[in-house]
Amino acid sequence: MKSLEIVGFKRANLGKKDAKALRLDSYVPCVLYGGEEQVHFSAPAILFRELLYTPDVHVVDVNVEGTVYRAIVQDAQFHPVNEMLLHVDFLLLQEGKEVKMEIPVKYVGVSPGVLAGGKLVSKLRKLKVKALPENLPDYVEVNISDLELGKSIKVSKVEAKGYTILTNGAAPIATVTIPRALKGQMAGGDR
Repeated sequence: MKSLEIVGFKRANLGKKDAKALRLDSYVPCVLYGGEEQVHFSAPAILFRELLYTPDVHVVDVNVEGTVYRAIVQDAQFHPVNEMLLHVDFLLLQEGKEVKMEIPVKYVGVSPGVLAGGKLVSKLRKLKVKALPENLPDYVEVNISDLELGKSIKVSKVEAKGYTILTNGAAPIATVTIPRALKGQMAGGDR
């Protein structure tokens, strides 16, 4: 799993007024929990670009005034109108303790349905996974090499290696849809 470092500074005052002042200085208020005590800190907003605005998942080395914590992003809150980053929650990674995380899906193989003229439609881009920190995958591989026209692949068909998939097994990950032109050809061929 990819790793990133975020350097932060402890927050002395917690509250609405202080958080607003931090955001005006282009800092993001953050909290790190999962350990003995919560760590409230702030970090420059520019450091979150590679972490949040990407489909990849990262393990974050949070450096708060010299103390380094290994963590993952649990939640990020954005402003509803201007999409500004408001707040980030980090979960501390501890050895022997499982964590839940959304992992991106990666398609493997070539679908015969796509070769026949169908369109691959992705229904789920990420799957919720539970695993020990060292077993967390970069992505969940989904084999689509036997996906025919009009068929879909379900979460239950995915092989989990060293982790547990928490997403509903009946949920479709990807579907091969039949385009309108191909439907017309198929209907015309039946006459």
